[in-house]
Amino acid sequence: MSFLTEMTLRVRRLTILDVKLAQGAAIFLALTLVKLIPEIMNAPLWWFIALAVLCAIRPLFVFYGPEKSEG
Repeated sequence: MSFLTEMTLRVRRLTILDVKLAQGAAIFLALTLVKLIPEIMNAPLWWFIALAVLCAIRPLFVFYGPEKSEG
């Protein structure tokens, strides 16, 4: 079984609660980094906007994009 197939099977076991808990953990990790290295917040606002857009591209494309045809 390939690595991607194995990871797909594992991800399918997650519920929405699991996904949101992982999202919360990532947010708290980011807040911890900012507390430890406050200079991060001195970056221009455009860097944060660009990173947000970059991170949102794939989920938005998967959600709103064309459906894959099974076959």
